[in-house]
Amino acid sequence: MTQHTAQICILGGGFGGLYTALRLSQFPWDKAQKPEIVLVDKSDRFLFSPLLYELVTGELETWEIAPQFADLLANTEVRFRQAEVARIDLTTRTVYLQGGDALPYDQLVLALGGETPREMAPGSAEYALPFRTIHDVYQLKDRLRQLEESNPDKIRVAIVGAGYSGVELACKLADRLGDRGRIRLVEVADQILRNSPDFNREVAQQALAKRGVWIDLETRVTSVTADTLSLEYRGTVDTIPVDIVLWTVGTQTPAVVRNLPLKQNDRGKILVTTTLQAIDHPEIYALGDLAECIDADGQKVPPTAQTAFQQADYVAWNLWAAHTGRPLLPFRYQHFGEMLTLGTNEAAFSALGIKLSGPPAYVVRRLAYLYRLPTFEHQVKVGLNWITRPLQDLLLL
Repeated sequence: MTQHTAQICILGGGFGGLYTALRLSQFPWDKAQKPEIVLVDKSDRFLFSPLLYELVTGELETWEIAPQFADLLANTEVRFRQAEVARIDLTTRTVYLQGGDALPYDQLVLALGGETPREMAPGSAEYALPFRTIHDVYQLKDRLRQLEESNPDKIRVAIVGAGYSGVELACKLADRLGDRGRIRLVEVADQILRNSPDFNREVAQQALAKRGVWIDLETRVTSVTADTLSLEYRGTVDTIPVDIVLWTVGTQTPAVVRNLPLKQNDRGKILVTTTLQAIDHPEIYALGDLAECIDADGQKVPPTAQTAFQQADYVAWNLWAAHTGRPLLPFRYQHFGEMLTLGTNEAAFSALGIKLSGPPAYVVRRLAYLYRLPTFEHQVKVGLNWITRPLQDLLLL
């Protein structure tokens, strides 16, 4: 009689999915217990999203923050499938991929991340650019290049949303465009970075002011066209000319997850137990942006890359524990602080009672993210490149 080999299917290759797969591959599996692990993502590359902004200014190269899954998984037995998920059948425990292929599973990990809502105002889906993927960066860089080469007096960029992404992007664009840039941040709340420590918010405000970024608080977007943006402030609508509108506000769960018959909150996020298992479906684990989690200490977990990074360790352990007869561990979130990039060679850092700004914070942020890059081999390649790049630049002078 042939023994069944358990199938673990991980959907999504971001922080949650990739780091779960890498950690699973490191556990000491008995030959009889070892499952087949499949990682599915629609892209061929992992994206270290906190460093996405550095591509806009050319501080980093694509391969540094977006290595290929094939390279990252080369020394593991994790099988990678580049495909988009069409639907998931919980009854037969099968994942159906676009094109018709089917992947049976014994345990399923949902780590597909979030998506930027594109239809939050008339015209936003057609004319506003999101900023979440490598493709989004390429689109933005192409548009910037066209504008820079066409020699307009001013390049007018409006960024909707003054959260982390909007503020970091505004500083990077201001540094790239210099005096030619006219950057505007639009925020519906009464302050930027609502969830940030006071220190980081103050440093960010100073960085934006130094770069001449205009901030519209308590302002709502009413419509977007190819070259205008209409804003409502205290009942009055004003329409301004723009060259680029960037949409960084909001996140939504992918439709393939929202359509699952799992318990969800009103925003379509899957409700999970402290062990990160879907309620009433212990064979399904969910983490990152698409999960609503209250941890073992009763705190609501924020939907950040830091959270997904930590949850991946627990999901991997609990999958291994379920196969090897060990107890599952309840997730405990640890807040390690917050880092913001605020232009080239500047940042804000607030963690463990330490507060830094400017170049020192920039160095600490770079080192912290270098440590968190997937696989030791990739860390070494990127670290060596960061060390030798200044020498290469000097030789080209």
